[in-house]
This record gives sequence, structure tokens and C-alpha cells, in this order.
Amino acid sequence: MHLTISHQTRYSYDRPVPYGLQQVRLRPVCSPVQTVMDWQLDVEGGMVQARFPDEHGNSVDLVSVEPDSRDLVITCRGTVETYDTSGVLGGHAGAAPVWYFRRQTARTRPGPAMRRILKALDADPADSLAYMHSLSGLIAGAIRYDTQGTTHVASSGEEAAEAGHGVCQDHAHVLIGAARQLGLPARYVSGYLLLDGQIDQEASHAWAEIYLDMLGWVGFDVSNGISPDERYVRVATGLDYGEAAPVSGVMYGGGEESLLVTLQVQQ
Repeated sequence: MHLTISHQTRYSYDRPVPYGLQQVRLRPVCSPVQTVMDWQLDVEGGMVQARFPDEHGNSVDLVSVEPDSRDLVITCRGTVETYDTSGVLGGHAGAAPVWYFRRQTARTRPGPAMRRILKALDADPADSLAYMHSLSGLIAGAIRYDTQGTTHVASSGEEAAEAGHGVCQDHAHVLIGAARQLGLPARYVSGYLLLDGQIDQEASHAWAEIYLDMLGWVGFDVSNGISPDERYVRVATGLDYGEAAPVSGVMYGGGEESLLVTLQVQQ
């Protein structure tokens, strides 16, 4: 499937920004599940100072903000050919070793609420693939998908599990933390999803990948109850949202900040 994507992120400030530096992870890379046919990233109110792969193989643009700018606009667009592999990405690549992905973070570390979900899991661990699908379904049932909830980018999976609702980011963090609790390497994935009958979207998507013997990395989208297929575009991975965030960095001055995101994904 050929998917075309147009994604713009606009930061506006009520006072001029004297200094800002952002890491931008908005360039998908080729992999066994996709081929990037063309991709362009443009910046207004700033400049791309460098581009490099990070320890996970993500393509990172280092963007400096023009001094005294009141707006930073990052626009990316392109076409990606995707393939349905039933969520199987395969063998590991990147500088970070597989065992690194067993490490819990503040966003993924299980507390009482996440442990209750794990305790309720009734499946045969010998079949690791079916076991993870069962765990994914259990998480979806325990944490209702709710875009109007109180979770945000700094929220942990445990907080979402306690609240009983969250978004795709929260679902991913809970599954990742639960898998690591079971001794399995797991990582966060940010990207795009083609929605049925809907071109305009409010935000990008997120899911989890778990490393299973004999299969390698396998994706699980808790929010939609499936493994990623040809409707998904992988952009960045990391231990949690913090290492795969589309935009992250520092801003000095600028006062109050407002954010506007426009996104279109279509075939």
C-alpha cells in the first residue's frame, strides 16, 4: 500500500524566543515493513543544524530556533510503501542491544494497578505470541481508550491503569512495562495510522513492539486490538515516549506556548 502523509507542527509563543534547540524525529526509515519513497521536512522560524541516526536507528534532525522568533513550524510530507507482515519486523538492528529493552523507565514501571492486570492474565506462556495478544486484549479491556482524559505526554502507564482510561501512548507504555516485567524486551513505537474513512487526524499514533524468540520484534497495537499491518508507518522507536517523541528539546524565554498540529494520512 502507498500512504501519503502531511504533518505540520506549529509552536507559537507570546514573547520572542531568544534560544531554542529541538530534536525532531519525524523521518520514517526503510525497514522490512516499509519503503520510504520520498520524504521532505521543512522548518520555518528555525534551521536544521544537523541530521544523524540515534542509538535506535531513528533519523533525527537537530533544529535550532531563530533568535527572537515567535513561531516554530515543522512540516513534513511524503509517501511510504507499506507491507503487511502481521506485525513481524524481525531481527534486531541498532546500536542499543536487545537486552537494553528490558529496562523499565518511569513511564513503564509497573505499580499495583499494572500488576493487577498481569495477575488476571490467564494464558499459556509457552505460546509467547498468543500470550502477548491475550495481554494486549486484557490491557484494552482494563484501560478504556479516551482522548478526552487527563493523561498527557509525561503520564506513566501506571497512572493510566489507575485511572482506567488513556490514549494509545498509555496503552503502549502499559504493554511495554508488563512485557518487561515478564522478562521480555519491549519498546515504544511512534508513527502514523491510516484510519478508515478519515483523512484528517488530531495526532500521530503509538504502539509497542516486543521481542519474541523465533520471530524477533513483533508489533502490538493495544488501542486497536491488532498487530500493525499495511496501514501503519513506523517513524521512531525507544524505551518509551521520551526516546521516540516527534519533537523534544529546550526553549528559553518565549513566555506562554501554544501548539497546533495538523495531520493527514491517506492512501
